[in-house]
Amino acid sequence: MKKILHLLAGLALTLGISTAHADLMHPYDESADAQAMITKALSEAKTGNKDVLVIFGANWCKDCLELNKSMQGQSAPLIASKFVVVKVNVGQFDKNLDLAASYGNPIKKGIPAAVVLKPDNSVLYASKGGELSNARRMSEQGVYDFFNQIVSQRQ
Repeated sequence: MKKILHLLAGLALTLGISTAHADLMHPYDESADAQAMITKALSEAKTGNKDVLVIFGANWCKDCLELNKSMQGQSAPLIASKFVVVKVNVGQFDKNLDLAASYGNPIKKGIPAAVVLKPDNSVLYASKGGELSNARRMSEQGVYDFFNQIVSQRQ
């Protein structure tokens, strides 16, 4: 019996690592209904007293992947405590463009781009100048500082 439990625990750990690895490599769900994800996140934000952080990006974008990785590092507790996160795939700048436009076109100067929404879907912040489009060079501390500044402005 102990052997079976040990085997199941090892299998769960292996699957967890594989899932986490896949999320780091493909954080933008290319088949997701982005509007439905945002609607759900707005509802969760309302009940959780949080804002919604929408990250526009793509799986081919190295800066997008680096931002995703950094968001799971030292910034993770800050982000989790303040935001419901939605990652929206923009493909080759041919997907979800209407959604990006509805929030002021934050992807105009590059991706990744961020929008922070109140639970009523009004925009608190939208990157306009490609602030995150250089995420590979920002460092994990730089990403933390970026999100901390947004949180500080909200308080």
